[in-house]
Amino acid sequence: MALRLYHFPLSPFGRKLRLAFFEKELLAEIIPAAPWEMDADLTAMNPAGTLPVLQIDDKTAIAPSSAICEYLEEQSQGMKLWPTDQFARAEARRLVAWFDEKFHREVTELILYEKIYKRLKRSGHPDTARMRAGLHNIRIHLDYVSYLADRRRWLAGEELSYADFAAAAHLSCIDYCGDVPWNAFPAAKDWYMRLKSRPAFRPLLEDRVGGMAPTGHYAELDF
Repeated sequence: MALRLYHFPLSPFGRKLRLAFFEKELLAEIIPAAPWEMDADLTAMNPAGTLPVLQIDDKTAIAPSSAICEYLEEQSQGMKLWPTDQFARAEARRLVAWFDEKFHREVTELILYEKIYKRLKRSGHPDTARMRAGLHNIRIHLDYVSYLADRRRWLAGEELSYADFAAAAHLSCIDYCGDVPWNAFPAAKDWYMRLKSRPAFRPLLEDRVGGMAPTGHYAELDF
């Protein structure tokens, strides 16, 4: 049985993994699903009821995305996405947690969930106060990304890592909404353009959800 990755196309956690699969040249069936429409089979694979879920075989599945990253790193012989240096590896893990926890709480939930998820779920109108908070917070995070990008080749150091994929995955979802003020943060923009230009990013730029088109520059490699 081929690997199957169940994901929501506009989820940063699934996008982080899709980038890893491509860079590692791992074959997997990428299956779109909605986290608010988990069927019995998916819930059986992940009782937490969240996506993404990686199905290994008829009896084995892995979730959440952090556990899937570790599995991919241990099982694949391709490109390594945790740095070889132990301190850089610790830094990469710190930054993955930063984006998957802190950025997600302070930005993704306040913008993406309000603007996109609520509409798809038909669960009410966006909360403008939460959206304003997210738009304020993203500038703080972009300032930090700029700080890192100014001092390192990649966010965690000299090697491309899951830290870059986690950050780019979250930012790409917000960019779909047109809410990333790139021009105010040129160092962050240059870093993102380098990632956006990689072949691994192309499937993400082709994503469309719920008949909602992304902002005009979303799929343009040079903005």
